[in-house]
Parts: sequence; structure tokens; C-alpha cells
Amino acid sequence: MPDECEPHLAMRHTPLEDAQALLLGAALCALGVHLLRADGLVTGQTAGLGVLLSYVSGWSFAVWFFVLNLPFYVLGWVRIGPRFVAKTVIAVTLVSVFSAALPRLLVIESFSPWTAAALAGGVIGVGLLAIFRHGASLGGVGILALWLQERLGWRAGWVQLGFDAVLFAAAGLVLAPEAVMASLLGAVIVNLIVAVNHRGDRYIGR
Repeated sequence: MPDECEPHLAMRHTPLEDAQALLLGAALCALGVHLLRADGLVTGQTAGLGVLLSYVSGWSFAVWFFVLNLPFYVLGWVRIGPRFVAKTVIAVTLVSVFSAALPRLLVIESFSPWTAAALAGGVIGVGLLAIFRHGASLGGVGILALWLQERLGWRAGWVQLGFDAVLFAAAGLVLAPEAVMASLLGAVIVNLIVAVNHRGDRYIGR
């Protein structure tokens, strides 16, 4: 799940528009994670790490996702600004809350891993678009990647790709091969949706 953001776009929206976008985006991302977890799959970036840790620990994804993002808020404050951090904290908290509630509200009994991955990739991708376009992100690795690019000259995209490579390698030690491959499909769909649609030259709010 990419953690990219473009906070300058937030200035184009009213508080009410931001609120509905963050609510909808967080709900869609939480639904996507719920679909993945229902079939024992993972995704990329910070959310993927939270899902994987939830499989091997006694903590839920909601708790892991919220806790993992805490250290990155300081970097976000310094690198991007308080407005971005405030919205990102809201988005991350909403994803955590919705993720905790969904298993009680939506019970999924049977799902093909490939179908689950494709659907999850689609809804997470759309959810991320809503969050990104309103000046927030889902924090984590994306913020770190931007900071490393600024400080050390490392390309942010390569940093995130390297993190996902390590994450999926670790997933291979925990999940069945088919689950890892299906998870990769979902991650590719997420990134394709973001890459194709999250473009400043096509976004009408610019």
C-alpha cells in the first residue's frame, strides 16, 4: 500500500470536502485490508507490515498499524508540515478504527485468494487516491522514503520498492506460496491505480 502524498492539493478543498474524502478513503482502505486478512494475504508498505505482524503476534492489525505510524509523524512534521501530519494522523486513526470494527460487521466465510487480492487492490487503490488528493497519506514508509531522499539522495521510489521486497520475502516465511503470489497481484493493482490516476497534470483541483 503506497504511502505517497501531495499535501499542496489540500489547499484546494474545503474542510467538509477533506472530511468526507478522509472518511471514505479510510473506509475503503480498511475494507481492502479486511478482504486481505480474510484470506491470509498481505499488501505492501506500512499497512502490509501491520498485516504481517498481526499474523505472528497477539496484536490486531488495527493496533499494529496505529503504533507503527507513530515514529513517522515527527519526520512528516519536519519534512512536509503540520497540516499534512494532522490529516495523516486522522486518516491512519480512521483506518485503524474501521479495521477493528469491520470483522464484527462484515463476516467473510469463503474467498478465492486471487479474487480477494484483486478486489482488495482495487478498493485500497481508490481509497488511497481519495486520501492523497486531500493532502494526507497513510504515513509510514512513504514519509521515511521522502526524508532519506532529501538527506541522503536515495530515490524515494526505490526505497519503497526495497521495503516491499523485504516485506514480501518475510511474508514468504509465514504464508503459503500461493498467498504470497496473490498478495503481489493485489499490491501491483494498488500501485497501478495510484500511478495511473494520481497525476497532477490531470487532476482538476490544480
